Amino acid sequence: MTALAATYENRMTLEKRYSLIGMALIAPTVLILTAVIVYPLVSAIYLSLFSIYTPTLKGNWVGLGNYATVLGGKYFWLSLWTTVLWTAGTLFLQVLFGVGMALLLNQNILFRSLARSLVLFPYFVSTVVAVLVWRWLFNDLYGILNHLLLMMGVINMPIDWLGIMPNAMLSVIGVGAWKFFPFVVIAVLARLQTIPEHLYEAAKIDGAGTIGRFFDVTLPQLRDVLSIVILLRIIWDFKEFDLIYLLTGGGPLDNTRTLPLIVYQQAFSLNQMGMAATYAVAMMIIMLIFMLFYLFQARRGER
Repeated sequence: MTALAATYENRMTLEKRYSLIGMALIAPTVLILTAVIVYPLVSAIYLSLFSIYTPTLKGNWVGLGNYATVLGGKYFWLSLWTTVLWTAGTLFLQVLFGVGMALLLNQNILFRSLARSLVLFPYFVSTVVAVLVWRWLFNDLYGILNHLLLMMGVINMPIDWLGIMPNAMLSVIGVGAWKFFPFVVIAVLARLQTIPEHLYEAAKIDGAGTIGRFFDVTLPQLRDVLSIVILLRIIWDFKEFDLIYLLTGGGPLDNTRTLPLIVYQQAFSLNQMGMAATYAVAMMIIMLIFMLFYLFQARRGER
């Protein structure tokens, strides 16, 4: 019994030691996450309860007054609608072009390796550089896009791509889809290369054509990766700031002003840091609700 008790005590001592080592190893990660996630989140919620002047960071307690102002005004709802429209439009095009390009690059085509490298170019190029190029292409006076359309006889006069609606929104959505669709290509192409070939052979034996094999074999195999890609792209597109800000600045007449832009304008143009924090917290709540709904639907689909 004494030997068994000693063995048990030694085992408990080792387990405690391993537990302490594990805690020590994850402590830096916990501290970093607290510093970059928990503290900013708590600070934003705290600031949203005050009316704060940005240059001095001083203000008065207003409680839920900022939230009442935001939810009771039209600017939040208009910006929310613009954000949803931008997110849905660019996501649809990203998935459409991304899946199509991944299917093409998965085939044994000429210069496939070179094409796979070039398709990643938009995703890795700097947003500032990409926006400068696209603004030059969209210019209504000397832009190459209008020049080509005029030469082909498609239009009779130059089009103002960024100065009027709905051209501005369509242009922003198009540039966003071009910039981010390579992410979809990478994820989908990686999954396509792991689909067992015997599934396609079985589908051929059953008489399925190209379209039938896509819907019966390829698409079900891509369901999981597409679910993750769509979730990530919705989160990233919903909070996209720099591309829209540099391309249109929220114009014309605030018709492309999304929620991230209104947060920036409230904080640094109107110097209302408390109101900006309120918009940011509202964005977080919207994304949290969407994420919970999405996860619920995903689990329900798995069951």
